[in-house]
Amino acid sequence: MSVTWTAVYSPDDGSLDDRVPFLARLESGDRSALLALGRRLDFTARMVLIHQHEPSSHVLFLVDGWTKVTASAANGYEALLALRGPGDIVGESAALTGRPRSATVTALEPVRAVAVEHERFRDFLGGSPAVSFALLGLTADRTRAADRRRLEFASMSVRERLAVLLLDLARTHGRRTEEGVELAVPLSKQELAGSVGASREMVQRLLRELRDKEAVVTGRRTLLIRRPDVLRRIAATEPAPGIPAPQRPREE
Repeated sequence: MSVTWTAVYSPDDGSLDDRVPFLARLESGDRSALLALGRRLDFTARMVLIHQHEPSSHVLFLVDGWTKVTASAANGYEALLALRGPGDIVGESAALTGRPRSATVTALEPVRAVAVEHERFRDFLGGSPAVSFALLGLTADRTRAADRRRLEFASMSVRERLAVLLLDLARTHGRRTEEGVELAVPLSKQELAGSVGASREMVQRLLRELRDKEAVVTGRRTLLIRRPDVLRRIAATEPAPGIPAPQRPREE
């Protein structure tokens, strides 16, 4: 199977991090050969691509469309772990370890993917050190980014964590309009709560405060950021020159 995919990132731009998708890290020949091993799958919005805890038989390479990666605890709490889009690989951990899926992957919009069976994927990695090292590098970058975010969030209040999250989403998934920056990925309040480690009620209250400040406009799975300066002040990312950012009391 042949799939034409244009990398958004250049693998030699010196800025490889967890946001650079797996396929963008490969040479064009390796990318084409890997995708040719699989079969095309199409998913509609809100359709589940991968179910947590289920046994796995294939990895997925996302070609078009964005997905969310979530994990549920035994008490039912659901955390938003990541957003994955064009060029990303999902399900590789289960393919390499043989363990059940560790998370659920759900389409946020129509998604086109290529599924490659585990055995074919592992055989391909065994015969291609460059692709194996690219996958290892991606895993290391994702782990480092997750550790950095946990460290940052540990020192922040819930209000600050939400502001940082919204600014990050605006930068990576924002669509500029006349009214402001609209988030291009539809996320519910529960999903936002899961991403900042808070309750849905807390996030609802904080969004209401932001609406009162005319910083955001919210709807059903829609969010428009009208005043990012308000979010930056909350996140303490832009203190005045020569003046340290104020220390805010932590919010539980």
